[in-house]
Amino acid sequence: MPPYEKSMEITPFKQRKCLATRKDEVCTIRSKFPNKLPVIVERYPREKKLPLLDKTKFLVPHELTLGQFLSLLRSKIELEASQALYLLISGKKMSCLSASMGEVYSQFRDPDDHVLLLNEDSPCASHLKPHRPPTTLGLEDSPDLIF
Repeated sequence: MPPYEKSMEITPFKQRKCLATRKDEVCTIRSKFPNKLPVIVERYPREKKLPLLDKTKFLVPHELTLGQFLSLLRSKIELEASQALYLLISGKKMSCLSASMGEVYSQFRDPDDHVLLLNEDSPCASHLKPHRPPTTLGLEDSPDLIF
């Protein structure tokens, strides 16, 4: 890989272009593909074991689940079955793998209208904040439930 391409891969997506340019790109893409969502996938900055993806920009359907997207990424990276792959939304949160990409997009999109997913092989507690969707069941207040 030429040095220029390698440095572009290492430079975070948000630092490659200004916010206005990124917003314009999303507007153009969304007008051409209204049924697709723009998703950016990058390797977590401290991650060293996972290989770099050949591309960082993805257009995904609304109904695709996060788990299905994770499977697609696993096949692109060509991970072994024993290797783990985690996706952190905006670099901090993990979401339920059964959540649709439309749900993830509506909850976590950045100001530039992308969803940023960072991949790594082992989440570290120092930067991980699990996303807990609001519950309406009220089960956490029940004295009969012990966790």
